[in-house]
Amino acid sequence: MTVRTRFAPSPTGYVHVGSVRTALYCYLFARHHGGQYLLRIEDTDQTRFVEGAVENLLMVMKKLGIQHDEGPDCGGSKGPYYQSQRLDIYQDKIKILLDNHHAYPCFCTADRLDKMRAEQTLLGLPPKYDGHCKTLSPEEISEKLAKEPYVIRLKVPDSGQVVVDDLIRGKVGFQVNTVDDQVLIKSDGFPTYHFANVVDDHEMEITHVIRGEEWLSSTPKHLLLYQFFGWDAPKFAHLPLLLNPDKSKLSKRQGDVAVEDFLQAGYFEEALLNFLSLLGWHPSDNREIFSVAELIQEFSLERVSKSGAVFDREKLDWMNAQYLKSRISWERYLSLIMPQIPAEAHEVLGETRLLKALEAVRPNLDKPQDILQHIPIFTTRPEDFDLSSAEIQEILKIESNSQLFLALKDLLASGAENLSADDFKEHLKTIQKEHKIKGKALFMPVRVAVSGVVHGPDLAQFAEVMGRDELIRRLELALTRLG
Repeated sequence: MTVRTRFAPSPTGYVHVGSVRTALYCYLFARHHGGQYLLRIEDTDQTRFVEGAVENLLMVMKKLGIQHDEGPDCGGSKGPYYQSQRLDIYQDKIKILLDNHHAYPCFCTADRLDKMRAEQTLLGLPPKYDGHCKTLSPEEISEKLAKEPYVIRLKVPDSGQVVVDDLIRGKVGFQVNTVDDQVLIKSDGFPTYHFANVVDDHEMEITHVIRGEEWLSSTPKHLLLYQFFGWDAPKFAHLPLLLNPDKSKLSKRQGDVAVEDFLQAGYFEEALLNFLSLLGWHPSDNREIFSVAELIQEFSLERVSKSGAVFDREKLDWMNAQYLKSRISWERYLSLIMPQIPAEAHEVLGETRLLKALEAVRPNLDKPQDILQHIPIFTTRPEDFDLSSAEIQEILKIESNSQLFLALKDLLASGAENLSADDFKEHLKTIQKEHKIKGKALFMPVRVAVSGVVHGPDLAQFAEVMGRDELIRRLELALTRLG
C-alpha cells in the first residue's frame, strides 16, 4: 500500500503555526514511507473565504519547502485541489446516501433551529438537531421540496457505538446518540466540510488522515459516512494541541501565531520547521537540531504525544540562533548581516578584514541585529578603550601582566608578518610553557589589552583580524598603562 496523506486547510486568513505543524507531520510521514503528500483547499464555505488567502498559503508552503506531489495542472506546475471545483462529485455521492436512506432533507428554518438550541442550552443539553424532519413521509418531503429551501442531513442511527481506532490515542468510543445529524449539503448546494472531507479522502485514496485533536469529536460522523458508503476508512491520527505558556490553546489573542509574522520577524524557515516538528513529537535520542531530511528519516507517529505542546518562544529564539550561528550557508549569513554593518566598519576594516571579523563573531550572535554590539570590538581605537569597570581593573592588577605582554610582543615581532589565528595560538602556548602563565592569568589580560573588553569573539580569530603590527601597538600601549 502506498501511503498518501493530505493537508486540507480552509482559505480563511493567515497561515496558523498549528496548521503548518499539521502539514509538516503529514509531509514527513508520507516522505518517511516513500508515499505522496497532497494539498487540498477546503473552500466550500464561501461565507468565510478570504481573498488572497490561498495565494498566501501557497507562498508560505513554498518558502518552507513543504511541496505537494499532485493536483490539477496549473501552467506546468501542480496546483492544489479545490473542493469548490468538485461539486458534481458531491452531488453524485449524496444521491447514494439519499437512495439508501442514510441521509434526509431538512426544511427547518434558521429561526426554528435557533429556538431549539436555546431551549437545549436552558435545559443543560448539548446543542444537537432534534430530528424533526427525519420522520417526514415521502409525500410531505415531495411537497416541501417543490417550494421550500432545504439542507440534507446525515441520518445517524438511534443507538450503538462508533469506535475511533486512533494511531496516537488508541481506541476512543462514542455513543451514536451523542452524534449530531450533521448537515451534509447546505441550502446553496455546497457540501459541508464533513461531507466533502470524507468523499475527497476516499476519492483521492488517502491512507492516513493526520489532523488536530479538535477534529477527534467529529470523526464518528466521518466513520458513519464511510460505513454507509461501504468504503474502507483511512487510518486516523489526531495531533495534540499547541498551547500558550499558561496552557491555554494557542491563539492570536496571546501573541503572533501567523507563520508570515515569524518569517517577517527574521526567523529562518528551517528553524521554524525544526521547532514545530518537536511540538508534540520527540526523536529517539536527545537531539534538537534536525534538517528536513533528518526529520523525514526519524519521523514516526509512534513518537507523537497525546498531551498538548507548549509553544515556547524562548526555545524558538534559541533554535533560530543555532541556525544563524552554524546551520545556514555563509552566503545567506552575509546577506542577513551586511545590511546591518555601519559604514565606519567598512572604512576601518576593509573588505577582507571585515569578512574575517564577521566569521569571528558569528558564534556569538542570536539574531542579525546583534552584530551591532560586536563590530565595535574591531573598530574602537585602543586609545578609546573604556577600562573603568571593576572587573577589568581587577584583571589589570594581575602581577604577571608586564611579563606576559612583553613576551607576547616579542613573539609577535619575531613571528610571521601575516599573522594567522593558528600562529597566535602557538604564541600563547609558548608563553604557557616558557613563562608558566596560564588560564585566566593568560587569556583575560591579553583579551583586555588587545580588545578592551572581557568577553568577545574567539581571541585567536580576533588577533588575526587585527594583524601583527596592530597587536604589537596595543600591547605597547597596555604596558604604558601598567606603568
